[in-house]
Amino acid sequence: MKIILKNGDALEVSEGADCAAAARAISEGLARAAVAAKVNGELVDLSTPLKEGDSLEIITLKDKDGLHVYRHTCAHVLAQAIKSIYPTCKLAIGPVIDNGFYYDIDFKTPITMDDFAKIEAEMKKIIKSNLPIERFTLPRNEAIALMSGFGENYKVELINDLPEGEEISFYKQGAFIDLCRGPHLPSTGKIKAFKLMSIAGAYWRGDEKKKMLTRIYGTAFAKKEEMDAYFVMLEEAKKRDHIKLGRELKLFALLNEGRGFPFFLPNGMILKNLLIDYWRQIHRRDGYVEVQTPMIMTRTLWETSGHWDHYKDNMYTTKIDGEECAIKPMNCPGGVLVYKLSPHSYKDLPIRMGELGLVHRHEKSGQLHGLMRVRCFTQDDAHIFMTPEQITSEIKGVVKLIDEVYKLFGFKYHVELSTRPDDSMGSDEDWENATNALRAALEGLGLEYEVNEGDGAFYGPKIDF
Repeated sequence: MKIILKNGDALEVSEGADCAAAARAISEGLARAAVAAKVNGELVDLSTPLKEGDSLEIITLKDKDGLHVYRHTCAHVLAQAIKSIYPTCKLAIGPVIDNGFYYDIDFKTPITMDDFAKIEAEMKKIIKSNLPIERFTLPRNEAIALMSGFGENYKVELINDLPEGEEISFYKQGAFIDLCRGPHLPSTGKIKAFKLMSIAGAYWRGDEKKKMLTRIYGTAFAKKEEMDAYFVMLEEAKKRDHIKLGRELKLFALLNEGRGFPFFLPNGMILKNLLIDYWRQIHRRDGYVEVQTPMIMTRTLWETSGHWDHYKDNMYTTKIDGEECAIKPMNCPGGVLVYKLSPHSYKDLPIRMGELGLVHRHEKSGQLHGLMRVRCFTQDDAHIFMTPEQITSEIKGVVKLIDEVYKLFGFKYHVELSTRPDDSMGSDEDWENATNALRAALEGLGLEYEVNEGDGAFYGPKIDF
């Protein structure tokens, strides 16, 4: 049968051949380097069988997806080692994150970083054993029975939450079995360099009312030299950590009396006001008017805007004179109310309205981090009222302004066009027109971008920087 390679060439393979066999048919070197594959755009194990006409891309550790699979398998090796040393512990989840992975575990006896040496030693044994990693699926009742038999109550909860009809897959390496979508490396011996990094508490499913689990962070790289370079970079980054600098330079304070609500100190206000002065200067230059909208507005406004139905869990609410109100999580509805205060002719458009609006959004306490993840922050917002014909040119202007500011501060960025999510409001026609206008602006500026399907806001598509 024939399959289609990434470069468009057809490759003849035997009926029922898997991705690993196809990699060998291309070259022995590629087969040795392969860690996973993409079949018809979906990331899969190398053991996945192929069908006539499938498109195939072999994934190696040079690919971002390859490193993701590599680290995911390392998380499973960590879990296997933990279960071997601490058989009474319960496993929760073990995803890949930027530059590494973690696993959340419910220990009967608490562990510390002092225990990492013996855990890493057990991981090295598992890697040296080069255990084959095999995927299998089970019907829901058998999957629950399997995990219940192991006493893995967190896994049973995850299975129960899966939609009816969804495939339930597991991965087996030696005697260890874990619930997982995958994909994974073909065997544990493919892992060459890893390190356990830190330990933290994490509520099960991020819910402060649920049990606190132990989160073990780790990382893995294709080569030891790459991992060593990463740790050198981390040491340098610690010297420039914004929380450390904020404390030493007396810029801001993070206090338990206001978790997630930063206190800006006199030195910090000097910097903040310099930024605001610069913001006003470039916005006046580009034809913006400045407004300020209230921090608290009525529930009826948030229902009209759609925030009440789509965003209520992230909003802080209160009652004023018996009327339900919300502290604004976004500035958009207030900007629209300002626009509606007077009639406008098409000759008035575009109206470029800028606001430095203080917004409040509820973040779970375990997710708070310095000034990066907070519960209140000042948002540099622009609301531009325009005709449909002006959309592309106005978006170009906004993109140029963003580029100017980011370059001034030395930021590097990449661009994503985020499209309509499942939980959205508005007509198909409006979504299509808005998305096409954003795409036209990016292409008109010659900017490279990736499409991030389904990651737009509930009220419209986005260009994410």
